[in-house]
Parts: sequence; structure tokens; C-alpha cells
Amino acid sequence: MNKAWAQAGQVGLKGIYTAIMILFSLAMILPFLWMLSTSFKLPIDVFKYPMEWIPSRPTWDNYREVWFGKYPFHIYYLNSLKLTLITVAGTLISSSLAGYGFAKIQFRGKEFLFLAYLATLMIPNQVLLIPRYILFDWLNMVNTHWAIILPGITNVVSTFMMRQFYRTIPNDYLEAAKLDGAGHFYIWLRVFTPLVKPAFVTVIILNFIWHWNEFESPLIFLQDKDLYTIPLGITNYTDEFGTNYSLIATAAFCALIPMLTVYTICQKWIVEGIASSGIKG
Repeated sequence: MNKAWAQAGQVGLKGIYTAIMILFSLAMILPFLWMLSTSFKLPIDVFKYPMEWIPSRPTWDNYREVWFGKYPFHIYYLNSLKLTLITVAGTLISSSLAGYGFAKIQFRGKEFLFLAYLATLMIPNQVLLIPRYILFDWLNMVNTHWAIILPGITNVVSTFMMRQFYRTIPNDYLEAAKLDGAGHFYIWLRVFTPLVKPAFVTVIILNFIWHWNEFESPLIFLQDKDLYTIPLGITNYTDEFGTNYSLIATAAFCALIPMLTVYTICQKWIVEGIASSGIKG
């Protein structure tokens, strides 16, 4: 009898936890549902009270205006794709090479250099904006995408993650490859890279989300509207006459689709990658 009561209590407690998590999940998803609902509303209905989750007068005009209207949202979309894909590819190469070096190559001062590299995380990005602007102005790269791409391809967090993951791989693979005459670059590319796919996917997802949503650097370095990215282009829907929340919600929902697609495809690797890099080693 006591055992049955204990099992019933565990089931009831599990049900309570499940209900709490469902409530938290709904609280997290409500803003996205409001954004989707607003994208089909007329501007006059956005702040209608009581709020309409399902628009009484749904319209596709917001999507037509965003994609084919006054502002070239499709150009902003292509610019964001260009910047994000190039930056993520560069980050993947640089962080994996640096992570392999810090994890598997022995050289004098390695630990001090790695700690100094990690210490740069304590420097706020805003502090570096003026030096970066002066540097890229001297290089004639202001108002070009390279002013955003080049600083973005080095990422301390990604390097740390790759290093931790490489440390979980036994050194026997390294020694066996060396006995066969392989160099470090060959070992990194042909031996270790196939073994760290979860870490690669994690780096891709985290950096894709970060650079896709980046607003500060484009705001500082880009002046020509044809170079704008999505976060910067959305500001066009706010002017001296007011803010068009319907168009902002529509553009934001369209911008969300690539992130959801990438995460949906790669989600089975992200938990494994974060857990392996943070717990082991």
C-alpha cells in the first residue's frame, strides 16, 4: 500500500512539474504568436482592445509591402545571408584550428596564452567600437561588409568550446597519425574533424543566431542602405510619422524563418555539443 501511494505521489509530482513547464513554455511562445498575429493585421488593429489573437480582418498586404514595397527587404535578406554565412564559415575554421592547437599541440606558454585569450571576454564590445572604426577607416573598409565580417570570424566562446571538445578525444589518434607521417594540419582536417561534428554544429547554430541578429556593428559601420542587414533594415519602418508595427512584425517573422530552419535541422547535435564541451575535459 505504501509503495502504491509513493508511486502515485511521484506520478502526481511529475504531473505538476509538467504543468509548470507547459505554462513557462506558453509564456515564452506568446510573444512569437503575437508577432505572427500582428503580421496579418491592419495597423489600426494592432493595439485594438481586447486584443485579437486571430485577426478579424486578416490581410496579406503587410507581406507584399515588406517584400515588394518601398524598402528593398529582399536585399537586406541577401545581405544578412551573405554576412552570416561568410562569418560563420570563418568562425568555424578559425575556432576549430585554434581549439585544436590549444588542446593537442604542446608549446611554451600555451596555458598563459589561452587564459589571456579568454580574458578578452571581459572587454565589452562597445569599448572596441571606436578603435575598430578608426582601424577600418584607415583601411578604407568603413561602409563595407568586411568591417563586420573580419572581426566576427574570431570568437572566443567558439574557440573554448572546440578546445574542450578536442580534449575529449584520446591522444592515441594523434600519436597513430604522427607515426604514419601525418602533420598537424592533416590530423586536424582528416582525423579529428569527423570526430567533432556535434561541436561543429553547435558552433554553427550559436554563431548563425548571433550574427543573423547583430544590430550594433551594422549600425556603426554601414551607411549605404543597399548594404543594410535585416535588423538595420527593420528600422526603416519607424520614422518621424510613427512606427508601423504591422510591417515590423511581418519583417521580424520573415527574419525568424532561417534561424528556425537551421535550429530544426541541427537541434539533435546542439545539446550533445554543449554538454560535451562544458562537462568533459
